[in-house]
Amino acid sequence: MTKLTKNKKLALSKIDKTKVYPITDAINLLKEITTVKFDASVDIDVRLGVDPRKSTQMVRGVVTLPHGTGKLVRVLVLCTPDKEEEAKNAGAEHVGLDDYIAKIKDGWTDVDVIITMPSVMGKVGALGKILGPRGLMPNPKSGTVTMDVGKTVQEVKAGKIDFKVDKYGIVHSSVGKVSFAPEKTVENIREFIAVLHKVKPTAAKGVYLKKIYVSSTMSPGIQVDVKSI
Repeated sequence: MTKLTKNKKLALSKIDKTKVYPITDAINLLKEITTVKFDASVDIDVRLGVDPRKSTQMVRGVVTLPHGTGKLVRVLVLCTPDKEEEAKNAGAEHVGLDDYIAKIKDGWTDVDVIITMPSVMGKVGALGKILGPRGLMPNPKSGTVTMDVGKTVQEVKAGKIDFKVDKYGIVHSSVGKVSFAPEKTVENIREFIAVLHKVKPTAAKGVYLKKIYVSSTMSPGIQVDVKSI
């Protein structure tokens, strides 16, 4: 059995497990119980009333958080030479094609987002077995397969993220940093939930947003009152 640290015990003592917290109270409590020495991420976990085994109930989408995630997002753009300057000017850390495809085949995946063009998906598609399990495979539905690479790089850098329900019916995402003012984190969460509503499958019946939890890096989860969002 894992031994609880002093800080973990203190954090758990401040959370009432029988209580469902209004969103603002949950974020304020999260700031209070986060004791790590770095600027921890604020994460959200939403249990949905869907059966992801059915294609008609798959949930995925893209959201641009109004205040970003607070993370440095490292971007690789796989494109033809005529688009390289556009991608670099937009802030992409890595730009190229064949050389980066070779690096990825050798095991390099030191990026957070990969953006590419429809015309080179034939080459990029061969990387599916490497990029897919890491959540890095470009996809038209998430906006990462596009001719407008410059605009997409800027959006990703500004806080555009994609999400997808897992096999347990839960959507996970980062929605800010503990250092954010509480109202900024709350605004990010409300935008995230609003987009979740927009992509609700028509085949999903009953309660759609079942439970919502927020947590920070290495902190316990705090259950949030869905109606407060």
